[in-house]
Amino acid sequence: MESLPPMFKAASLTTEYLLQGSIMEQSRDVLLQRLIGLCDDTKSPPDNFHDHEMVFHMKNTTIQQPLVYRVRHSLVQSDCWSLRYLGNTEMGDKNKPTLTRTSIDCPVSENVVQYLNELGFRMDHEFVVKGYYFHKGRMKVTVSKFFKMNQPSNVADNLEAVCPSFLVELSVVTALGQEGVGEDMKNFAEQLKPLVQLEKTDHRKITMNQT
Repeated sequence: MESLPPMFKAASLTTEYLLQGSIMEQSRDVLLQRLIGLCDDTKSPPDNFHDHEMVFHMKNTTIQQPLVYRVRHSLVQSDCWSLRYLGNTEMGDKNKPTLTRTSIDCPVSENVVQYLNELGFRMDHEFVVKGYYFHKGRMKVTVSKFFKMNQPSNVADNLEAVCPSFLVELSVVTALGQEGVGEDMKNFAEQLKPLVQLEKTDHRKITMNQT
């Protein structure tokens, strides 16, 4: 079992089941309409989010990879802050339909950045993300676009889209061993074809290509 960072020793250990894909901007509205028809309690226009995320690293002398925490706060609801830890993404058995990774998410106060700095963490990068979210039972679907901040901490001006496409993620956060979740997600993903192909993305290959 994955060793938890000290800050999360008392937190509930959960597993995120994940499928990912992308869609070009000109197809976004068609996908949103499809999701409105498939998901629970949806309305037009759908619920949206506009967040600022900061990624903090701390080098660990006992393991090769640094500790990574993610701080996200809403730019719509200024008092809404969260701290997230994501474990390494696992491809697992090739017959399993989804990726899995440890996921711990907890609400925090706005002084979390100061707290992390005092612990020795340093911000590695930050970005703004805008998008839409849907729920189908315990499944969550997000359609997101990411923006690079050309001026540090400036979340309003001179934002530059990282790429022209939207990231589409289908996920479920639950206890470890809920294998039936993957089949439910696979069946739901089939209903989004051919608009978007949701699949297991090998993050290790992405990391290798960036180094």
